[in-house]
Amino acid sequence: MKLIINGEVKIFSDNVTLDKVLEKLGLTGKVMAAAVNMDIVKQDKWATHKLCDEDKLELLDFVGGG
Repeated sequence: MKLIINGEVKIFSDNVTLDKVLEKLGLTGKVMAAAVNMDIVKQDKWATHKLCDEDKLELLDFVGGG
């Protein structure tokens, strides 16, 4: 299936969950917020949130600075 992640097209197997996508991208523990099709998905739902073909994901990592 095709997913658009932070504007880039990536290909994954069908029936993939949000946490599996993060794992495959090497982002486990780095992403602080995730939105699927502009809807925020809380971290406690990442393991059960199934993605669909052409879903648009925005993955955010908060960086401190000044």
